[in-house]
Amino acid sequence: MNPERRQIVTGAALLGGSLALGQGSQVLAQAAAPAPSSPSVEAQAGPLPAVGSPLTLTEVKLLDGSVFRPAQAEGRVLVIYWWASTCPFCALQSPEMQKLWETQRAQGPRGLQLLTLSIDRKPDEALTYLKKKGYTFPAGYVTPEIHRVLPKPKGLPITLVRGRDGRVLQAERGQLFPEDVELLARWAT
Repeated sequence: MNPERRQIVTGAALLGGSLALGQGSQVLAQAAAPAPSSPSVEAQAGPLPAVGSPLTLTEVKLLDGSVFRPAQAEGRVLVIYWWASTCPFCALQSPEMQKLWETQRAQGPRGLQLLTLSIDRKPDEALTYLKKKGYTFPAGYVTPEIHRVLPKPKGLPITLVRGRDGRVLQAERGQLFPEDVELLARWAT
């Protein structure tokens, strides 16, 4: 991604302001303050993990009733994506994440795995949103237990790529554009 374009989007995401995105002008309204439950939790959120640092996983009950288990990611590349149904930047990135999920799922064991984590105030809000949009990517809801093991860094959306060795390959704060989401697939090869 063009670093200047990323900086503008990231700045707007952190400030919660409005933004017009170049050609095709998608104007984003005032950002709602999605929160893991309260603004104080976001205020205390840490930085993005450093590339190369270990990233511990935990069991996550998914909104479809299934369970993501850390063993599923052993020896595989995993993309972790924090989002909220009220986040305008997530609304632009999530369709691209759905495309990535569909493409990579078709690759079988050679493809990326995806785990998305909603920080909506209630799990029902996230589930309603997923159904309305037709998203089928694996989605969990951030509980205090999940947050203790896998804390969301400051900002939204957050996208991390965890390598086959359990270490961070890529860490992004703010909206990824379609071409950036497509490039995530390079980690699977």
